[in-house]
Amino acid sequence: MEINRPDYDYNNVIQINETDSTRRFLANVFMWMFVALGVSALAAYTFANTPSLLASLVDVTTGQLTGFAYIAMFSPLAFVLLMRFGLNRISYPVLALLFVAYATLTGISLSFILLIYTAASVTGVFLTSSIVFGIMAIAGYTTKTDLTKFGSILIMFLIGIVVASLVNMFLHSSGLQMLISYIGVAVFVGLTAYDVQKLKQIGAGVTYGDATASKMALMGGLTLYLDFINLFLMLLRIFGRRR
Repeated sequence: MEINRPDYDYNNVIQINETDSTRRFLANVFMWMFVALGVSALAAYTFANTPSLLASLVDVTTGQLTGFAYIAMFSPLAFVLLMRFGLNRISYPVLALLFVAYATLTGISLSFILLIYTAASVTGVFLTSSIVFGIMAIAGYTTKTDLTKFGSILIMFLIGIVVASLVNMFLHSSGLQMLISYIGVAVFVGLTAYDVQKLKQIGAGVTYGDATASKMALMGGLTLYLDFINLFLMLLRIFGRRR
């Protein structure tokens, strides 16, 4: 499950109220999000449809996952932590490289989806996720309601989802998995609006064009990327049709 949310601090931000600055900042945020989605989609499709690459993930003789498969599944968390805690020390080009590497490994781990679910259901759920995400992003950008308290509640639910998912790794309960998926959809729908509003506020308080703003835009793109990917996975578990 791709629930790796980078909760980072934004210090020494210059408070200004320039609509153009906010829009440019959010444009960069969504640019990085789309870059990550494109890289992940390309990696997932390539590995799922190239036998030699697929063999690096699954042992064709035993049907078991290879060591590289486990690296692809679990190393993205290490990348998120590295970007989060090294944000102030890592240069922008290196941060961007880590971001692309993270999206690539995530895409490789998601290649199994194309083997488990039909192409039609994956496409349908992806389009549904895109529409829902877009609606909530617009809602988060335009609403006048402060979503801070709402976001804090969603974070608590998110922690509960992580714990329940870890427990279900041992229980293997399909009922619990479905419940987690339904709650997960609600949580990531809400987090999309909350994160966009938060990023809008951040965009109003940065000097566009400096290194700090560029890094924050990249990390904001990572946040929205994770919101979308997790929303997609939750919806796929509910509506996806297996092969």
